[in-house]
Amino acid sequence: MTQLDNNETKGKWWKRGDVRKVAIIWVVLTPLIGYFGSTYQLNAMPDAASTNMENVRNLMFLFTWAAAPVAAFVFALAVHALTSKRHYGDQPPVAADHQINNSPRANSVWIVTSAALCLFALVAGFVALQKDDKGILDKNATVVNVVGQQWAWNYDYPDSNGVRSDELHLVIHHPYIFHVTSKDVKHSFWLVQMGVKVDANPGVFTETSVTPTRLGTFDIRCAELCGLLHAYMQNKVIVQSQGDYDAWLATQGNTVLAPTIPEGGKA
Repeated sequence: MTQLDNNETKGKWWKRGDVRKVAIIWVVLTPLIGYFGSTYQLNAMPDAASTNMENVRNLMFLFTWAAAPVAAFVFALAVHALTSKRHYGDQPPVAADHQINNSPRANSVWIVTSAALCLFALVAGFVALQKDDKGILDKNATVVNVVGQQWAWNYDYPDSNGVRSDELHLVIHHPYIFHVTSKDVKHSFWLVQMGVKVDANPGVFTETSVTPTRLGTFDIRCAELCGLLHAYMQNKVIVQSQGDYDAWLATQGNTVLAPTIPEGGKA
């Protein structure tokens, strides 16, 4: 054993050169990964058009920063391993007798830290879901029935005089509850910029809610592979002022309850 090897393997573990090197890299990388990771994630996501999407973006920001120390620690170990001195010879290095997997304390810290992070993610996720679910209990919310079928979406407005549309019209800052179902196969109702995604199952109604926060036209897609033209099963949600919505509603006929008139006959 050389004098250098002897110094590396004796004394307090936190005074070892390799530990200090990993710690320095870890401290430097943690804020960098947290900042650039969260910035990239939020820029890759669409701008929020509802309170639901704001909730999703906040949760993504929180999870990215919570994961940053773990990712930085793994990268620090990798950088140290790639930049440290090499060992040559037929016998393993003396430092191999002091591997971290032989340390009960290190293993305990890793297990407890991993469990704490998992518990944090679980609790934060439940809190976010609870915020979204509150909208379903809102007595002031307007109900819209959403029906999916290969390969289109239709929307019924029960508070209107039997209006159905193939584009969804909503009033800004007004809460809505969607009753979602399917006529044929399983679909998934996804309001992209509003952070809403829920399954549309045949013969069953699923519920979700949303409160739009931006005026404009946004995307609706099917997020469940539902057949040959699945990629074309998309349309728009138009968020309007109350006045514009009322004007649009007034131009719509009784598209749901109106009787079908056969050719050459009477209703």
